[in-house]
Amino acid sequence: MKSPWSFALVRLAGALAFAIVGGIIFGRVDLWLVVVLGGYLALQLSSLYRLHRWLRHRREEQPPDLGGVWGDVVALVGRIYRRKNFHKRRIVQLLREFRRLTAAMPEGVVLLSPQLEILWFNRTASQLLGLRRKADFGMRIDNFIRQPDFVHYLQSAPQTSPVVVRFGPAEDRYLALQIIPAGDQQLMLARDITRESRLEAMRKDFVANASHELRSPLTVINGYLDQLADDPSVESIWRSPIEEMRRQAERMRLIVEDLLELSKLEASGKDAALDPVDIGGMLAVIRKEVMAREQRPREIVLKLESPARLLGSEAELHSIASNLVSNAVKYTPAEGSVQIRWWSDAEGGHLAVTDTGIGIPAQHLPRLTERFYRVDRGRSRKSGGSGLGLAIVKHALQRHGGRLTVDSAEGKGSTFTCHFPAQRLLVTP
Repeated sequence: MKSPWSFALVRLAGALAFAIVGGIIFGRVDLWLVVVLGGYLALQLSSLYRLHRWLRHRREEQPPDLGGVWGDVVALVGRIYRRKNFHKRRIVQLLREFRRLTAAMPEGVVLLSPQLEILWFNRTASQLLGLRRKADFGMRIDNFIRQPDFVHYLQSAPQTSPVVVRFGPAEDRYLALQIIPAGDQQLMLARDITRESRLEAMRKDFVANASHELRSPLTVINGYLDQLADDPSVESIWRSPIEEMRRQAERMRLIVEDLLELSKLEASGKDAALDPVDIGGMLAVIRKEVMAREQRPREIVLKLESPARLLGSEAELHSIASNLVSNAVKYTPAEGSVQIRWWSDAEGGHLAVTDTGIGIPAQHLPRLTERFYRVDRGRSRKSGGSGLGLAIVKHALQRHGGRLTVDSAEGKGSTFTCHFPAQRLLVTP
């Protein structure tokens, strides 16, 4: 099939030949060329006008019946227009489907620009955050959620865990908000966790009250058991059961003390105090206490690579260090070693406790800081572990703006590292 341009060139060549032959026969070849080429140009302009008019009014008019190249252009424009309509209908269909799906989502979804301006939100987000369609488009999200925790969350680097804020006219609703990068834009997910937060608060109150009430009867039980153990009139057959009861009562006392400490941390303010704490001296005391134990690893090494102090609560920092060191000592054999290291750099202060113990399988690492979570329940009970030590470490670190990282492999030991922010460091000259 020949191209329309071939017909156009043939027609132009025929017109030129006709003009030359007519000019030769009747004279004035130049005049015949001007007239014939003028007529050919007028025909092309007429076709161009009809095409232009159809493009401007194609919804009301039918495509013009043109031949040659102009007819091919009309056919090509028609195909492009039909393809565009097909894709437009497809996009509209997908958009409607997307809106139906997002409207059915139990979570609120807000699409934000790089400047945190609201571009779109679903029905659930409108209900949770009180957003109004069209009126609130283009407004910054922090104009609606003004809680300091959320503002700090927006300013910090993207995080995996959401931030929980109190929202509503009376701040009687708890929302979990999370920002997810989506190319140049960002998605904010909002979930109502009011019921879960209230249940969590009730659970914490119950644990704190129950632990407080258990302290007194446990003290009485321990006192009577101590008297029975020291009483020479008690028959020897009861010695072993009494010692076992003493061990279990002491274990219960330690669990109650840990629960009370954890409840105190959870009920405290967001940030810890800013008292200067000599971390090097504190670690030296903890090492000395461990060295005095009968059952301990062969080697306890303390490496102090920085004279910097920490601004925080001395009791909570001592709890962090002692829990990590105690865990390392419990799960390291007598022929093993434990290293305690303190150093600082541009990112802040770092406390690492490394052991050559049994190690932790990879599947257990994400849950280590959960309450009462034990990797080896039988071994933990035998060593007197409560499963609360790392939960206390986590909460105390959060109050100091720090975080805990764990590097461990089964059979190769573990390293627990506490990272404190630079603003908590006090560098002495």
